[in-house]
Amino acid sequence: MLMLITLVCGLLFGFGLALSEMTNPAVVIGFLDIFGHWNPSLIIVMAAAVSVSMLGYKISKKQSVPLLADSWSLPTTRLIDRKLLTGSALFGIGWGLSGYCPGPGLTAVINNPQEGIYFVLALVAGSALYQFQNKK
Repeated sequence: MLMLITLVCGLLFGFGLALSEMTNPAVVIGFLDIFGHWNPSLIIVMAAAVSVSMLGYKISKKQSVPLLADSWSLPTTRLIDRKLLTGSALFGIGWGLSGYCPGPGLTAVINNPQEGIYFVLALVAGSALYQFQNKK
């Protein structure tokens, strides 16, 4: 059941990305181009995502355990440290340079294979570097 719910959520997420055109790097870059042809549509997408997340978080606070797991897996720290700031900056720089964040970037392998494959390779390399660097 967990795998089915995960698949449905992934499909719904992908459909939302495609519907909002967040799989198109030109839309994201248009949002970042505040002094040119600015495209504010990303604000609406972000507001919708934050609203859904807030609703889900409120619902989770009212339940003692999740429906399909033994316990909640929520962040326990509020610490803002160098690792968090560095990771956030690298994520933002990568998104700004490529026009892709990880979700839409994976769809680029199909929609725009010439760019998408480079993005996915960089994503895998960055993830591997993180794992290698944080091995204990």
